[in-house]
Amino acid sequence: MALTEEWRHRIERWQTALWDNCYRPLGALALSGFTTLEQLSAEQAAAYSFEPMPEGTAWGAKWAYGWFKGELTLPEAAAGRRIVLRLNPGGESLVWLNGLVAGSLGWAHKEITLANPAFPGQHFEILVEAYAGHGRITVGEGPIPYGVESVPEPGLTQTTVGSSSFGVWREEIYQAALDFSTLYELRGRIDPLSLRAAEIDQALMDTTLIIDPELPEDEFIVTTCAGRERMRPLLECQNGPTMPTLYAFGHAHIDVAWLWPLQETERKIARTAINQLTLFEEYPEFRFLQSQPHLYWMLQKDYPELYQRFKSAVQSGQLIADGGMWVEADTNVSGGEALIRQVLYGRQFFRNELGVDSRVLWLPDVFGYSGALPQILAGCGMTGFSTQKITWAYNGGEAFPYNTFLWEGIDGSTIPAHIFTDYNSQTRPNSIMDRWNTRLQKNGIDSMILAFGWGDGGGGPTRDHPEFLRRARDLEGLPRVKMASPAEFFEDLASRGLPKERYVGELYFQAHRGTYTSQARTKRGNRKSEFALREAELWATAARSLANFDFNPETLSDPWRKVMLNQFHDILPGSSIHRVYEEAEAQHAEVIAETGRLARAAAAALLSSPHGHTVFNSLSWPRTALLELNGCEIEVELPACGWASVPDCQPGDELLTVGETSASAGRTTEGFFLENDLLRAELNLRGEVISLWDKATRREFLAGPANRLCLYKDVPDMWDAWDLDSMAEMQPVATDEPVTIEILSAGPLAARLKLTRQLSKSSVEQTISLRRGSRRIDFATVIDWQETHRLLKVAFPCNIYTTEAVHEIQFGHLRRPNHRSRPYDADRFEVCNHKWSALVEEMRGVAVLNDCKYGLSVTGSSINLTLLKSATAPDMTADKGRQEFSYALYAWNGSLAESNLVREAYDLNVPALLVAGAGQAGSLFNLDAGNIVIEAVKPAEDGSRDVIVRLYEAMRSATRCTLSSSLPVRAASQVNLVEEQTAALSWQNGQVELDFRPFEIKTVRLHL
Repeated sequence: MALTEEWRHRIERWQTALWDNCYRPLGALALSGFTTLEQLSAEQAAAYSFEPMPEGTAWGAKWAYGWFKGELTLPEAAAGRRIVLRLNPGGESLVWLNGLVAGSLGWAHKEITLANPAFPGQHFEILVEAYAGHGRITVGEGPIPYGVESVPEPGLTQTTVGSSSFGVWREEIYQAALDFSTLYELRGRIDPLSLRAAEIDQALMDTTLIIDPELPEDEFIVTTCAGRERMRPLLECQNGPTMPTLYAFGHAHIDVAWLWPLQETERKIARTAINQLTLFEEYPEFRFLQSQPHLYWMLQKDYPELYQRFKSAVQSGQLIADGGMWVEADTNVSGGEALIRQVLYGRQFFRNELGVDSRVLWLPDVFGYSGALPQILAGCGMTGFSTQKITWAYNGGEAFPYNTFLWEGIDGSTIPAHIFTDYNSQTRPNSIMDRWNTRLQKNGIDSMILAFGWGDGGGGPTRDHPEFLRRARDLEGLPRVKMASPAEFFEDLASRGLPKERYVGELYFQAHRGTYTSQARTKRGNRKSEFALREAELWATAARSLANFDFNPETLSDPWRKVMLNQFHDILPGSSIHRVYEEAEAQHAEVIAETGRLARAAAAALLSSPHGHTVFNSLSWPRTALLELNGCEIEVELPACGWASVPDCQPGDELLTVGETSASAGRTTEGFFLENDLLRAELNLRGEVISLWDKATRREFLAGPANRLCLYKDVPDMWDAWDLDSMAEMQPVATDEPVTIEILSAGPLAARLKLTRQLSKSSVEQTISLRRGSRRIDFATVIDWQETHRLLKVAFPCNIYTTEAVHEIQFGHLRRPNHRSRPYDADRFEVCNHKWSALVEEMRGVAVLNDCKYGLSVTGSSINLTLLKSATAPDMTADKGRQEFSYALYAWNGSLAESNLVREAYDLNVPALLVAGAGQAGSLFNLDAGNIVIEAVKPAEDGSRDVIVRLYEAMRSATRCTLSSSLPVRAASQVNLVEEQTAALSWQNGQVELDFRPFEIKTVRLHL
């Protein structure tokens, strides 16, 4: 029967009354405390002096923690009951009872069980650590009125001590509330004309006539138990055979850093861990996923006793330790080798520390997924990939078509993938039904993942979650819910055959496009750190093999962990608070300094004399390096992965090592020019390149002024640091300030111009240079950026016709439209690249290279590299101050495969290494195919003396290649990305033949 409005109102009143009557206070808890900025252990805090802090006491400066204590003894009225503590010190809290971590409290967790059953006279000494906060939290809310600070500094106090009490948890009433809400929500989601709905309605109406909340407690509970008996038959009805299955597990998506600093995350994982441990004790069937090794590592470091309990839960099977990566990393901006290390370090921790084999990549909240990821995951031995972020298209756009599919990457590798909806789900009937009904794929699937619990500061699931699941497990009218891990979901999927649906290429997220640009210094630090680690590993591995240099896989584990940590999906993308970036920039500086020292020491170990100088080239092809030595500029020819000593020189010396061509610079009637034997570039008085003339073909490469700095007003309606809205390009800001240009160098090795200008409130200095024999013009740029809600791009209109642009990503490239013909084309108005993007005809092309920029748009024939973005939330000062970066314009004749584009981009990013000392020239590795790149050389993870060489094909062309090495190699084998052997290789006469498919990553183990 359909409920009348009168009955509906009565049922809703009774539902509220049941929930409101679950707790009956027995007494108040008085608190005393102190505040501190230090990170204290419970033992240290207990030794401090505590002062009374009654309800209403204001406390907590920015970043402050409050330590509180109190004590209570249970009265006679507690006898035989479940007694809980409701504590409100004024912030998210970790709680110790009688010296042991016992629970946590926050906006989603309101009670901690003191005793069940209790007996009178039980005494509890309570210690609490609570976080006061750090001021206003905002992610952006559209326009900011003039003069208003989006993130103002907080006052001397930020929070207030609330009311704290202990009391009886009326378990019978709580259970009845769960029963009642389960049936009421279920009846709202099924056919209202069905017999099932009519029977539920009758049971609910009857229950309101049975349960009497106005009676004294004992009588109230008697009626409550009778009401439960009336509802029981309806809760015991089970489904038929055609219901889908949801694979459910507890989850507490914890951002490693976001709207709080790392030190607060250390507390968040402890609060979450103890909440789940208490649930494990009461609900043996309950399972909880904790996916990030870095959070386990935090727990191990700061709360060792809690970590051991958490670790024991892994062994018992209740705690699901899986997730693949060290942290849930961004996959757009992170480099390819770094993504491999995320999985390598992640799987190592899961295996070595927790005794489990992690095989599923769990990335629920990452802002788009690189087309290189399927090959990386398959090569790391992963069996599944799961996310939900793609569904979060709040600004519209073309809906993603699948939930469960085979994801194919740029090289043809595939991995089973599953997109669920919501990683902080509830387990009430409404939520369970929503998870199934909001699926993307209406046909061809019968199962999905259900991750439930309160995320971030919520501390994970509460008792409500497993309680509702006990009722909903196979409840007629709801999808079946099975407590199981993501791995079990994928195992079931595999047992029934691979998905028929296939999706090819990147999983582009139609939002959060500003994350390719926000917090530019951290992005620069990441790029420089990745290459610094590459440099140090290569030379240290070589020096270990040839000169017994002290180096092993653990030597650089700490720098690698720092880089991986800061690739977390709210750090590297630029969407965290200011303090997070202060710490990230400091850690990147530490990595660059430490790896630089190691690289120089290792390189010096390969030399025989302390006198003179030697230049090292870590790239896997010969190059001509330009560098300064003793005040003079010199060119040095360097072998692949090798080194050459150079004679000393004095200022004024010009060492021309190859040919007699030269570069020059001068003035024209309209401005300036840079010229060499291949190109002539003419610049106007604003420093814009108005002509790039190719001498070989006598053709123009540009279609308009290039190196044109374009400033736009950038005010996303929300998610300020995350988003770049499409209307930003409709709001250009005039930049007609005067420009000063001077000639720095007229050659012969390189010609340079210096540009100085004002740009709105910011100042720009730029060195524009062209080397002899080069097709690349470099723009080394320093900006004192002082803008707010402004976006800076640099435009390069090219005289190239094509309908797609070519963008480098990790281990290859992909093509995206440069037009907006259809909605999905238009939605990709801002995309991510790594070291280059290009417009290519069959026999020529133009590219824009960069050394730390990732976002760009390509519209028609114009490549527009995004340089800076100045959000006001969550960091009001985002990117203000000194910004340093380089980009370059590169033009060529011939096919893309013949362009040397990949080599030029590496050359811009990887400077040659100058080291004091001299010795015989050497080369570690050689390749006989120009499209194969050595990406990494490292020691084997197993601690042997073996060397790991990682290579990839860069031009989407199947290639047979010979790898040669001067190392004392006795044999070679092919291994996967986590160094498990996959095939033997034939090593003969110092070389091995390798066969690459397009964009294939290949890892070779050299046995020394």
